[in-house]
Amino acid sequence: MTLPVFLVAALPTGSSFVLDGPEGRHAATVRRLRAGEELVLSDGSGDQVRCVVAEARKDSLLLDVVERRTVPEPAVRVVLAQALVKGDRGELAVELATEAGVDEVVPWRASRCVTRWEDGPRGAKALERWRGTAREAAKQARRARVPVVGQPVGTPALARLAAAASVTLVLHETASAGIASVPLPAEGDVLLVVGPEGGITSEELAALVDAGAHAVRLGPTVLRASTAGVVALGALGVLTDRWA
Repeated sequence: MTLPVFLVAALPTGSSFVLDGPEGRHAATVRRLRAGEELVLSDGSGDQVRCVVAEARKDSLLLDVVERRTVPEPAVRVVLAQALVKGDRGELAVELATEAGVDEVVPWRASRCVTRWEDGPRGAKALERWRGTAREAAKQARRARVPVVGQPVGTPALARLAAAASVTLVLHETASAGIASVPLPAEGDVLLVVGPEGGITSEELAALVDAGAHAVRLGPTVLRASTAGVVALGALGVLTDRWA
């Protein structure tokens, strides 16, 4: 079984380290790690330190550093442009995509989004929930990298991202091509676009296709906005070397 991962702001530079704060409390009181057990510290950007518990305290751990390593980014990165979804289904989409290995999430203000992230405190709070979800899901999946959740974008900005990506795939129920029919790059960014509950408008689809995107479908059924991304990520894991 892989070792549990705990996220820290800065990795230890010396031979010992005290894991305290919320992560230390979780490790000591919830996970109940004891002397001799091992764990991994991560900064969320690919660097990791394997440690052994030297002493378990009330709400912290004294650790001895055993090994350092850096996990490189995959040659093919997947960037998920996820349309805003009402309620907690947006956070579910981020959680599932993170567990499936997404490298970056771009919140998309599509025309038919029921929910709106307006500029200001409410929009900032919603964005922080997505970022917190990605962080916790990355820990649960024991990933070395926490996906970046960027600022929300409109369709014009998304079209520019599509033009800059190595390939862009737009999941759309009217597409005749399957996701496996589009040649994928050996390296670079794959931009995966998932629309809202109400669907992607013909104008939005046209703007993305004009920017070089491919409209594709995953199969004969229509998936929910919160689950389409994770299913597509699974397909991309098999169609590329990401899961090799």
